[in-house]
Amino acid sequence: MTETKNIMPLEDFDWEGYEQGSTQTAQSREEQEAAYDKSLTGVNDHDVVDGTVISINKREVVVNIGYKSDGIIPVSEFRYNPELKVGDTVEVYIENQEDKKGQLILSHKKARATKSWERVNAALENEEIIKGYIKCRTKGGMIVDVFGIEAFLPGSQIDVKPIRDYDVFVGKTMEFKIVKINQEYRNVVVSHKALIEAELEAQKKEIISKLEKGQVLEGTVKNITSYGVFIDLGGVDGLIHITDLSWGRVSDPKEVVELDQKLNVVILDFDEEKKRIALGLKQLTPHPWDALDPDLKVGDKVKGKVVVMADYGAFIEIAPGVEGLIHVSEMSWSQHLRSAQDFMKVGDEVEAVILTLDRGERKMSLGIKQLKEDPWENIEQRYPVGSKHQARVRNFTNFGVFVEIEEGVDGLIHISDLSWTKKVKHPSEFTQIGATIDVIVLEIDKENRRLSLGHKQLEENPWDVFETVFTVDSVHEGTIVDMLDKGAVIQLEYGVEGFATPKHLVKEDGSQAQQGEKLQFKVIEFNKDSKRIILSHSRIFEDEARREAREARKAERAAATSAKRTAKQPREEQPVIQNQTAGNTLGDIDALAALKAKLEKGE
Repeated sequence: MTETKNIMPLEDFDWEGYEQGSTQTAQSREEQEAAYDKSLTGVNDHDVVDGTVISINKREVVVNIGYKSDGIIPVSEFRYNPELKVGDTVEVYIENQEDKKGQLILSHKKARATKSWERVNAALENEEIIKGYIKCRTKGGMIVDVFGIEAFLPGSQIDVKPIRDYDVFVGKTMEFKIVKINQEYRNVVVSHKALIEAELEAQKKEIISKLEKGQVLEGTVKNITSYGVFIDLGGVDGLIHITDLSWGRVSDPKEVVELDQKLNVVILDFDEEKKRIALGLKQLTPHPWDALDPDLKVGDKVKGKVVVMADYGAFIEIAPGVEGLIHVSEMSWSQHLRSAQDFMKVGDEVEAVILTLDRGERKMSLGIKQLKEDPWENIEQRYPVGSKHQARVRNFTNFGVFVEIEEGVDGLIHISDLSWTKKVKHPSEFTQIGATIDVIVLEIDKENRRLSLGHKQLEENPWDVFETVFTVDSVHEGTIVDMLDKGAVIQLEYGVEGFATPKHLVKEDGSQAQQGEKLQFKVIEFNKDSKRIILSHSRIFEDEARREAREARKAERAAATSAKRTAKQPREEQPVIQNQTAGNTLGDIDALAALKAKLEKGE
């Protein structure tokens, strides 16, 4: 039988922990954790530390920073460095030591951003060549990732040659020079073109030093703009301005040249300091004016095409580089102000007459109205005084209507010649612009090219008849159609109007007549020459009252005469006669009193 030893249990043994599965004492656990923590690198959130790349796949880069867990960074943050490999040391920014999943969250982009401005400024100061990743296109150029900063690469700074397809550069890593930094807005501008310009600069100086005005060189069309064409002369560029492409007018340089076309050009001018070279293409051919038909003269007819339109006229190209101006005043015999666009447009083929020709100044003026006969040449035969015509209303003035009988033949209808009867305050009450109106020629002013016309003269003067109808003291029915400060306009029969002053508008009851009332009016004045009829309503009952008063006075005088005769008769007959006379006299006096009161009230 084996001897057993009496073994005593540890006094500090954690039986409770043992029952739960733990075989370590609290002290030993703490010691182990402390020892483990000492073996790890101490890090804090938002620190920037160096890490080592331990693996790379299509989506992520795993980086070890000596922490208890590795960090994961999206591979997109390393696009600027396509040569990244396992074992490389990279800067990382600690965003979070432990997220909900216990993962260490790192960022290479933010780590670069914290130091990027120092690097960018140092690169600008030292003229350092740096690498950048072209992320995408933007308006006017590209966005480039430089040290984690989004820099702008202008389209003009990609290459010395114009770029036709920007998309081919997206996703590429290229070398750049930093050319500008805005510290306030943190904007960075980079250039790839600057890297190769230095080499070209020496080449340009050598070419420009050999240039001479008038020299003819062969070049290649490098770029076409709205204002001209850039020509590559073999390392240096020159510009053919749009006006130097052709002796004729050019609206778009693409009408004359095309990209990559080789052509001969002549040097017009150059600036060695600014390295600007002005070239010409049209100068290689003779000026068209020098080849113009020497027999061409004023009065000849020419044909051409409208090349430029303006409000004041049109430029007609009768031969390439030879133009004449048709002023708008030479487009029509009409004197109305109009725009040249009313007669023609660019591209129209027109025939014209040469009005002036100056070969020295290379100027020519043309006209198209001269192709038609001047309508005023024989105006007396075509529109004699008294002839009737139809015209179109062109314009109004306070004193009349301007009309056009035909193009170039205008006339004026004075406001007083519109109607025999109606008082026209403004021509717009009688007609409207654009309407047709019948007229009769009253007078011809050939010197000023103007006809005096009438409309009312097409009818007989009704005032000859009105003179027999609206005689003085005749009474007519009328309607008050307008009330004025000085009186009222009365509409009478036959469409004629009369006028009554305020004192002649008083009614028998003493009230004033109002607009729209229909009353009886007496003619108190008729003037055929001035076409004026003066009326009165109150005169009707006033004249009646006067008539009654006259009759009363006449009766009174008769009664008085009768009384005198009675006095001469025998006394015995007198009482009866006197009583009769007294009765008649009192009755007459009452009538007179009533009439007097009536008159006073009316006045």
